[in-house]
Amino acid sequence: HTSPASRPGRPFSTSTSATMADAPASVIVDTSAIAGTVGPRRGAPQAPSFETLNEPIHVTILRDVKVVGWKLWHVLLPRGRGVHVLRDWDLWGPLVLCLVLAFNLQLTAPKDQAPLMFAIVFVIVWCGAGVVTINAQLLGGTISFFQSVCVLGYCMFPIVLASLFVHIASSWLAWRVLLVVGSFLWAATASVGFLADIVPANRKLLATYPVTLFYSALAWLVFISAS
Repeated sequence: HTSPASRPGRPFSTSTSATMADAPASVIVDTSAIAGTVGPRRGAPQAPSFETLNEPIHVTILRDVKVVGWKLWHVLLPRGRGVHVLRDWDLWGPLVLCLVLAFNLQLTAPKDQAPLMFAIVFVIVWCGAGVVTINAQLLGGTISFFQSVCVLGYCMFPIVLASLFVHIASSWLAWRVLLVVGSFLWAATASVGFLADIVPANRKLLATYPVTLFYSALAWLVFISAS
């Protein structure tokens, strides 16, 4: 007995239904399993949406306030994680701190020097931070301009606090010296700790000197405003 395909002179032809019916079960491909692999699997986790354009304005403000407060907390208590927190830069916090310091020193200055005091604080904060940042980048620093300005702005928070509390007992010279010197050391130590890894080891002293000069100028303004 010979199959139709083996008979000479007769072409081989079969129908699809006959082939599928005669084929072994192990050869038949289950196409239902393939069809489900084209799109995302049902129940698979979806990427979170970061769309904030349609959220209420008070939600946006509250989130920004929480971020600023979290960064100020890391300035008061510097930790290793704070480096990454402050490198996610923003300028809202430094702007608020600059305005608080400028308005506070303006109120305590003589009336004829109040506008000048406000302008001096504003220029020292922003121009000084810019100069310190450019100096760090020229020394081979690996931080962006706005990241450095953000770190320097947030780290003046102890000096801003000193400007608010120095008038409690401004007649006591020891109180003023202790508060101003302590806030200066706190601000300089926090900023140097955050910026320590951005400059080569053999140039850290050249990068640290402008930072200490920047905060010493602000601390001196706080000291003379309470005298």
